[in-house]
Amino acid sequence: MLFIVPYLFPSARLLETAAQDLHLPALQALLARCTSRSCPAGGVEAALCEALGISRQQDWPLAPITLAADGGAAGDAYWLRADPVHLRVMRDRIVLADADALSLSGQEADALATAIGQHFGADLSPLPLHPQRWYLRFPHAPRLATTPLSVAAGRDIDPLLPQGDDAPRFRAELNELQMLLHEHPVNQARETRGELPVNSLWLWGGGRLPVACATPVPLYAENAEAQAVGAFCNARGQRLHAHLDARLFESEGIILLDALTLAGQTGDAYGWREALRELEQDWFVPLLGTLRKIDAQGLRLMDPVSGKALHLHPRDAWKFWRRPRSLISMLS
Repeated sequence: MLFIVPYLFPSARLLETAAQDLHLPALQALLARCTSRSCPAGGVEAALCEALGISRQQDWPLAPITLAADGGAAGDAYWLRADPVHLRVMRDRIVLADADALSLSGQEADALATAIGQHFGADLSPLPLHPQRWYLRFPHAPRLATTPLSVAAGRDIDPLLPQGDDAPRFRAELNELQMLLHEHPVNQARETRGELPVNSLWLWGGGRLPVACATPVPLYAENAEAQAVGAFCNARGQRLHAHLDARLFESEGIILLDALTLAGQTGDAYGWREALRELEQDWFVPLLGTLRKIDAQGLRLMDPVSGKALHLHPRDAWKFWRRPRSLISMLS
């Protein structure tokens, strides 16, 4: 069993504020008794692809997979996600807010994408199959490596911008795009209403549609990308339970618990603290109570944003001598 819990190990600044005087006995007991390990810090999409047997291309090929889930035909073309975002200029950095923070309507998305296509032509003509998920098609793969939006959200974008031989061309087009979007009536109307404007696109998830794989394990997730990857792999996608059910341990599976993600991305200490309290009651308390009944191979609990993971075995239920420390020290 694999539990994916992004932002369980948050930034030091967020943790210091959010976890002051926070006591979560079940999580602290699990942290004390587990075996700590490292894991790749490539984000949720990378973790899911690896778990379900999808190979990395230049990027993890989320674009053609979600394109198919959104009703598009990937064919043999190379696809990039080109999601609408808001870039916030801070004192010493530029921070990205993803499409979830924008709440774009379909009409707004269509109007903006049409204006971009008319201005740039085939070089930059996004296909907005979903208000939050736009796509670029290329007959030949650009020499480009990108960072998943879920990893970049809430962070300084400078070290996360596209890399590779074709990156300078794309960066120049995106700079020009920002000027185009600044004057667009959709953004002017949004700013009048006090809403964030769309002032850039985030390129990520490039690739050609991979060979379909069959992974006969259940995947429990609410995230749209996770559901698309699961459907592509025939992973028996199911809605996430409101709380841990011991029957989940009767077979292998993947559970995505992303309740901490939004607060982790935005640095919302109160939101992260309250979301972790809910995970404690709904998941960590039942997990601790059923630990001795899990499969002999144990279960993995990983945070693919921080690159930290835990491995739990049934025998860990008896390690009472491993006393919990403060939550801050255990999640640092």
